[in-house]
Amino acid sequence: MKLVSWNVNGLRAVLQKGFADYMVGTGADVICLQETKCHPGDVQGVSWPTGYTPFWNAAVKKGYSGTAIFTKHAPLSVTYGLGHDLHDQEGRVITAEFADFFLVNVYVPNAQNELARLPYRQKWDRDFLAYLKALETKKPVVVCGDLNVAHEEIDLARPKENVGNPGFSHEERAGFRAFLGAGLVDTFREFEKGSGHYSWWTYRAGARPRNIGWRIDYFLASSALKPRFKRAWIEPHVMGSDHCPVGLELHA
Repeated sequence: MKLVSWNVNGLRAVLQKGFADYMVGTGADVICLQETKCHPGDVQGVSWPTGYTPFWNAAVKKGYSGTAIFTKHAPLSVTYGLGHDLHDQEGRVITAEFADFFLVNVYVPNAQNELARLPYRQKWDRDFLAYLKALETKKPVVVCGDLNVAHEEIDLARPKENVGNPGFSHEERAGFRAFLGAGLVDTFREFEKGSGHYSWWTYRAGARPRNIGWRIDYFLASSALKPRFKRAWIEPHVMGSDHCPVGLELHA
């Protein structure tokens, strides 16, 4: 099964930049989107590629956050949010249950400038991990999306200049380590140990052409699924957003 995740930073905007063609070309069984910034009615006139069924979780606030899943395989069930009112106003989580795993599409809250939202982000991390571990009592999980954190120095081009900044604070990195400590696997690092692989670049100062980026988009998976990992990748050549798609393929 081929899975793709992409923070599109506005679905309506990326639709004007060839997103439907990308959907066809990628051949993915499931495509998970973050930061859709729209409600289903905003794109109701779009003819999605044949075979995909969409599921939406939009934020209460219009034009903000939001997630979507497009799948060629009918899920056994689909749920929205974490079941906590505190977390479920921004459309940040969709969970699709398949026969042998749960697929959780997530857009993790940003800690914001001067770490203004860090206390909330830390609570989110704890509650989200508890949610995943509860799912894992039933079957393995695959988690994908914009996790808004670079784990190690190798995961961003300029680590020393960014220590303590949003996305590379000690607290956010500790939160990510808690996911790994709980048995989730950073699938990309199972296949690629080297540096220079990023999934987000600021629009400022020509960062993307110079590859001054961050790896903040991930596929994490339960360790029980490791024998099924076929490949994991990043697609920096795919344009249209300040993020690029990331992927995971599982053996049947």
